[in-house]
Amino acid sequence: MEDQDIGLPVLMARQAIYTKSQDVAAYELLFRDEDGNFVSGLKDDDATLSVLVNSYSSHSKVSQSPVPFFIKLTGEVLLDDQLPDFPRHMFVLELLSHTEVTPRLIERLKQLASQGYRLALAGFDPADTRLHPLLKVIHVLKLDIQLIGLDRIPSLVQKLKPFNLELMADKVETQDEFRRCLEMGFVLYMGYFLSKPDLVRGKKISGNKILLMQVLHELQNPNATAQTVEQMALKDPELTYKILRVVNSAAVNLRREISSLSHAIALLGMDQVRRWVMLFLTKSDNGKPTELTRTMLIRGRMCELLAEMLDYNDPMECFIVGLLSQLDVMMDMKMEDLLSEVPLQQSVKDALTHHQGQPGLLLSEVEVYERGEFQELKKLLPSQFYEVSYRHSLKWADQVLEAMQ
Repeated sequence: MEDQDIGLPVLMARQAIYTKSQDVAAYELLFRDEDGNFVSGLKDDDATLSVLVNSYSSHSKVSQSPVPFFIKLTGEVLLDDQLPDFPRHMFVLELLSHTEVTPRLIERLKQLASQGYRLALAGFDPADTRLHPLLKVIHVLKLDIQLIGLDRIPSLVQKLKPFNLELMADKVETQDEFRRCLEMGFVLYMGYFLSKPDLVRGKKISGNKILLMQVLHELQNPNATAQTVEQMALKDPELTYKILRVVNSAAVNLRREISSLSHAIALLGMDQVRRWVMLFLTKSDNGKPTELTRTMLIRGRMCELLAEMLDYNDPMECFIVGLLSQLDVMMDMKMEDLLSEVPLQQSVKDALTHHQGQPGLLLSEVEVYERGEFQELKKLLPSQFYEVSYRHSLKWADQVLEAMQ
């Protein structure tokens, strides 16, 4: 990791906010102190704020189009004259619902809106009448569909129409819930609905993934040579070209260009080339959002980095477990069915299906971290190592995605 990647006094993660076409419209920033408490305010002179703006706000080069970040703030921070001068096009100020609603706060929100800030309200409870004056000021309203209940939402949406708000469905957990919210007219969606497979009975691994499986199998063959692997991969010249693109990308940071798979194996070894071949299992070929691939890459790299810091015997195995942990979602197949067709060690399969062993333990930690449930971490390492690993993994995933395009 880079020298400037220092640990911070807060734990930070981000969660995607999607459009109805499941493209990323924004990210919500999650941050807590080392004890798991909400950070009440950030000042311009904090190192924390500098990293937040510079590291977490830089969206992938793949899209060539930066997306905004939702940042949760209390009423006290919004009323504070020391509120940082956030870039208006990059940050949506998200008010927490437990904030005391006063005439002074309403005026402050109107002032911020007039300055070009977009405002959001989280945790709206239609029964809480004290929040109703905010509906005339904010731009985005988050509705927790689990808290309110899907059956109650259609009538609520009708009542909210006069306010011309962008409605965000929050805590959308399944594809069925996503489809129901889509029919109700929500504009934005947040939750883990992309993390669950939309199972298709009798589905098999697609043809263009079968060659990848064959190459992976040959890479694990103790009698394999660089030439036998290369000959197999060359059955799909485009795949070979894409693998070499990734190997020669900033994500690998080599000092010389690699011109062939046999050259890559000679220079990097079978295990490292297996790592890059395996990346293409995570690439969508069935219309799945790029963000799903990004999440798989982040998981894999973060598992590997934590394993290295913990001095585990096989960080590469931890990388593979993190990388493939949502392969069932990518291919809309049961994980057990998938693993019966993928040539992997039993320890990897046990980690993926039952979170067993060191790789399974790290996968659990990374899943907890990415959800922002920092208080649930087992703290295998000091907190700042998690944050540094996550931040590095975001950057690495963007570099790999760019090379894979």
